[in-house]
Amino acid sequence: MEAINTEMPFGKYAGRKLIHLPEPYLVWFHKQGFPNSNLGKQLALLYEIKLNGLEGMLKPLIRG
Repeated sequence: MEAINTEMPFGKYAGRKLIHLPEPYLVWFHKQGFPNSNLGKQLALLYEIKLNGLEGMLKPLIRG
């Protein structure tokens, strides 16, 4: 799954893998609207994963 190993390209969490973004940050994006891009789709996916408490299942897929 590409989304969990993609790094945030900008902002306070630049360089951090999307899977490691704090849930409140993803909630903020959800309220503001995700960017209309591949990154936006990945952030929306991670929002749903974290909202449903599923990030633990993805830990074996995290590289590095």
